Amino acid sequence: MLIEVKVPVLAESITEATLATWNKKPGDVVHRNENLVDMETDKVMLEIVAPKDGVLTEIKKMEGDNVSSNDVIAVIDTAIPEGIVVQKEQSVKNVPADIRAGLGDTSLRDSSHAELSPAVRKLIADNNLDLSQIKGSGKNGRIVKSDVLDHMEHIQMASQEESQPLASVSTPSPAAAPENKIARAPVVIDDERTEKRVPMSRLRQRVAERLKDAQNTAAILTTFNEVNMKPVMDLRARYKERFQERHNVKLGMMSFFTKAVVEALKQFPIINATVDGNDIIYHGYYDIGIAVGTPRGLVVPILRNVDSMSFADVELAIQDYGQRAREGKLTLDELTGGTFSISNGGVYGSMLSTPILNPPQSAILGMHNIVERPVVENGEIVVRPMMYVALSYDHRIIDGHDAVLFLVAVKQIIEDPTRMLLDI
Repeated sequence: MLIEVKVPVLAESITEATLATWNKKPGDVVHRNENLVDMETDKVMLEIVAPKDGVLTEIKKMEGDNVSSNDVIAVIDTAIPEGIVVQKEQSVKNVPADIRAGLGDTSLRDSSHAELSPAVRKLIADNNLDLSQIKGSGKNGRIVKSDVLDHMEHIQMASQEESQPLASVSTPSPAAAPENKIARAPVVIDDERTEKRVPMSRLRQRVAERLKDAQNTAAILTTFNEVNMKPVMDLRARYKERFQERHNVKLGMMSFFTKAVVEALKQFPIINATVDGNDIIYHGYYDIGIAVGTPRGLVVPILRNVDSMSFADVELAIQDYGQRAREGKLTLDELTGGTFSISNGGVYGSMLSTPILNPPQSAILGMHNIVERPVVENGEIVVRPMMYVALSYDHRIIDGHDAVLFLVAVKQIIEDPTRMLLDI
């Protein structure tokens, strides 16, 4: 019996999507609920799975094609040819031979390798990787796509380092180098100055559209301050081991800033508001967006009702969002809404920036790298770990007075975290 594989019904805000990667080809045996193709929307990556066991007989839409809800993209024949056995569970023996060839006996017995997704298996096979050298970060040590990409990047960086000549620290003798002559490498001119045109991904198109819309609509202004991170760093150093033992997650900087932002938003509710035509909507809840960089681009998953979350809840949620963002597993609901956002450019080494608003939100906090700098305390010059912070805001509804005081409130809370405990 021939059955059609259709694009699932997309959300109201999504009119069409793009087929990214087919994980099966015509003639392949497929299993029910097995991922056939990765589909990219302007927000998330989705998987279209096989509705029944069978053989993929035809692919009607190719990689890169735009599709809409209920479009037919493939055909499956549920009449399994005689002699083909459909395995319900993926086992090691079903791992392609070109992958198994790079594994030792220990890797073959590792159950985590038996749970590789089709996309991961294809990536490993296409790049001829040794699966035993890849460390899994998924549940129970499962290897996910981001692990393979990180491994490939590590190999590339190691190869580049090996290709660089080692600089000698010894001083050459006069006999070793001709007098008054400088050895110069020959200049090689490449006549083939190639260019490559690549269409934007749907996510990149959507990001570009939203950010440009923010610039065209909002009156964006940015105010800055600096924060002494020593109190937080001392607190983390004192409790980080016990925190991780109890909550099974590291105590990071983001939980402090996320909770500090909520306390400051309670003092200045206009920062948590949005513009709707000629009206201002004040939100009585605190849904904080956390900007996450992924290979596909920037996404901002939302932590909802942060005022009721503990530090551990925040850290666990951010860790989960970060991993699933890299895997393209975030849902549309997790990327929708939000009343305020935080962007941490410091993880990439940024010293200072002016973050852009995430519409329809009216403000965003930018964090930056921590650098030891001389500062004056009680009339003495001391060295402290300092961070520049920036608040970009919509000047249409937020006055500079409130923006500056909001950022000062965040600064005071970070520099004295007990304020959050005492609600002062």
